Amino acid sequence: MRWPLCQTRVRGHVRATSLALTAPCDQLLLATEMNEWALCATLIELDPPRWSYLEHALIEEALRVAEGTTNPAAEPLPCIAETAAFARFEVLSSREANPGLLSLLDAAATRGLPQVLDESTLTLGAGTGARSFDRTALPAVADVAWDYLHGIPTAIVTGSNGKTTTVRLLAACIRAHGWHVGYTCTDGVFLDDEPLAGGDYSGPSGSRWVMREPRAQAAVLETARGGILRRGIAVSQAQVAVITNVSPDHFGEYGIDDLAGVAEVKFVVAAALTPTGLLVLNADDPHLHAQARGLAARFGHVPRLGWFSVNPDPAVLQAHRVAGAPVCGVRAGRLYLRDDQGHGGVNINVDTSVGVEHDLGPIAAMPLSMAASAHYNVANMAGAALAAAALGIAPSTIAAVLSQFGSRLDDNPGRMMRFDRGGVTVLVDYAHNAEGLRGFLDVATRLRLGRGRLGLLLGQAGNRKDEDLVHLATVVAEFTPDLIVIKENELQLRGRAPGDVPRILRTALQRLGFPDSALPLADSELEAARHALEWARPGDVLALPVHSSIARAAVVALLKEH
Repeated sequence: MRWPLCQTRVRGHVRATSLALTAPCDQLLLATEMNEWALCATLIELDPPRWSYLEHALIEEALRVAEGTTNPAAEPLPCIAETAAFARFEVLSSREANPGLLSLLDAAATRGLPQVLDESTLTLGAGTGARSFDRTALPAVADVAWDYLHGIPTAIVTGSNGKTTTVRLLAACIRAHGWHVGYTCTDGVFLDDEPLAGGDYSGPSGSRWVMREPRAQAAVLETARGGILRRGIAVSQAQVAVITNVSPDHFGEYGIDDLAGVAEVKFVVAAALTPTGLLVLNADDPHLHAQARGLAARFGHVPRLGWFSVNPDPAVLQAHRVAGAPVCGVRAGRLYLRDDQGHGGVNINVDTSVGVEHDLGPIAAMPLSMAASAHYNVANMAGAALAAAALGIAPSTIAAVLSQFGSRLDDNPGRMMRFDRGGVTVLVDYAHNAEGLRGFLDVATRLRLGRGRLGLLLGQAGNRKDEDLVHLATVVAEFTPDLIVIKENELQLRGRAPGDVPRILRTALQRLGFPDSALPLADSELEAARHALEWARPGDVLALPVHSSIARAAVVALLKEH
């Protein structure tokens, strides 16, 4: 095998080491098998008695996969011995070779067209300008109707918190601009307001779905950490990528053990940017600053950068503004956008030291800000505004969307939804990690106005470390709530036994001084919400982090009854 530009990288982790290698698009299955062989061969060499069974396991798996093929006996079987293993890889490489596929990809790249590829289908172009072909019946380059194919404005959104809200804001701006927009998030795949699929589609499968949607004139793709680490990014090009922030979450999974590692994963989205694409970053996040300094070494160039902040005109934003970079930030209670697209419109301030600025309006009047108390939503709005401007949307359109978005429950389902239930203020949010929960409880505390009591639900998915659960309890204790309903996230046990997560959370809160009477247990998210609602009285504020989409629908239906 002689793969062009083949690269390998070894990355050490706290408890293990990962091997990565590049391969041509028609050899990816073989590359995966080679990586698996490398792992097994290493383990057997380190401890033969313990790991020698792996060779037999590889053979059994190969036989299972070969069942039903036309000639299973012709399939060379795996082996650990290096010479024989590499001879087998040569045979598999020649079988997998697909020069027609590579020629089509090269022709599309030459024409600046996006491509989407999976195990069965090749798509050239995107949205209204896409055509898909079965990989077993690919056309010749000369037979493709190249003049028909084109890309669509595409944005990628990643980060630890705020991804879905930013996606929905950006999609709303695109709809207001007059385009049909396909978008993905943890709630599903959508075209405008039409749901195409339900569930968590923040990975590559959701991105492929949108890029292949024939009605889509633009795309906004939520891209989560897990999807990047397991399967990469499905799209080959985007005009803008947003990184909202990074915070401690999912440590210990896929070799990511610290915030620097989380930030490094998020910056993968920069690889998909076109030469003129914009990378939108949170100026208030030091980890994003640190990663941005290494862009040239990592990618061989530095993409255009745009920065946003919720702090009142920090020095870092001023410096980027003077340098001519697109920025969006807060000054005197208003949100200002400076882009480099040459947009006209109202509320423009021209100053040679800062360029052209657009006043997007008073933050307190923007429903998503919860009267300027939800700082993280202000950050989401600022990031979305920069991304929308980079896609060519006028600041006046962006301002109009920000003045209305969040006034309807359906604008941002599951994220900072507010209900008034008999004088009780009820907030429903995702708040799936410590930083998200801290921001959520900060808003709830402000709405409390020093009068009513504070009640909340507390639970977590099972794929978190014990110390992460204890940290979650510590964050809750900062706000001294009067009631904490410890809930089982019954649809997100993820390997833990029922009751395990509630036990750890309750024990941690007891150690922090909360009495048992303030820590009731609930076997489900809906039961927990019912308990909190029965406890509340007029003037109280309830913060309900609800994590599964099924439970959220039930809780929202319960609240809408009143």
